[in-house]
Amino acid sequence: MSDLSTEVSMTARDIAAVQDANAAFYEAFETLDIQQMDTLWLHEDHVKCIHPGWKICQGWPDVRDSWVLIFNHTHEIKFSICLIDVVVKGDLAWAVCNESITTKDNGKWLEGHVLSTNIFERRNKVWMLTHHHGSPVIASEQEGEEEEAGGLMN
Repeated sequence: MSDLSTEVSMTARDIAAVQDANAAFYEAFETLDIQQMDTLWLHEDHVKCIHPGWKICQGWPDVRDSWVLIFNHTHEIKFSICLIDVVVKGDLAWAVCNESITTKDNGKWLEGHVLSTNIFERRNKVWMLTHHHGSPVIASEQEGEEEEAGGLMN
């Protein structure tokens, strides 16, 4: 096998491994499983997490505490993830995703959309989370009306 085909094969395997690590993150989130979440993150000072509307969580203890708080105040949550892009550069990788989230609050299902970036670092051949940043996607009422009108005209 040539050097180029070996590199392409390794990149494809790395992308698939990052996609798997990203899916495991959302599985831990959806099942509200802090032990599983613990296994997915590097437990180091440089990890960071930015939940929508929160201040930055820095360092593993602070990041873990944020997940414990979310898990303790969430009864049920479901994700539909649309992977926009995965990039691998050496031992760093990032996944950009569109999250459609439904959660139960006081017996009612609520839906939201978040654009997220998950950054992974390869350690001992395993892709570990080092950063999660979620930003809410807020569509204006006018944009929704324009989309509906566009759909009717096509």
